[in-house]
Amino acid sequence: MIRLLLDTHVYIWSVAKDRRMPTDFRELIAEADQVFVSTASIWELSIKSARGKLEPDGERAIDELEEQPVIVLPVQLKHAKAVRTMPDLHRDPFDRLLVAQARTEVLRFLTVDCELSEYLAEKAPA
Repeated sequence: MIRLLLDTHVYIWSVAKDRRMPTDFRELIAEADQVFVSTASIWELSIKSARGKLEPDGERAIDELEEQPVIVLPVQLKHAKAVRTMPDLHRDPFDRLLVAQARTEVLRFLTVDCELSEYLAEKAPA
């Protein structure tokens, strides 16, 4: 069973059908049994929108969430707690939370952020 969690930028690219989306990501998303988008991603996009720093595709990703073929993954207490056991490899709290969600829920995390690869290579805590 293929279960994916999309990083915020990957979610935006999927909504916009952006050509920056890697071909293998497109294929994985098309073949996946379940594709998740975290409420943390929508929170991050909403903050950028409120500050006037969000591109139109990001605004569309917020507005069309309910119309997308994705499952919204709420942030739960276990996800927030999982962040505290992660090494301090990345400063972005949203990215750290997304990695914690992927690891906790045993989801493949789709991102092009190379800085997150060290988290993804680690064994998830038991």
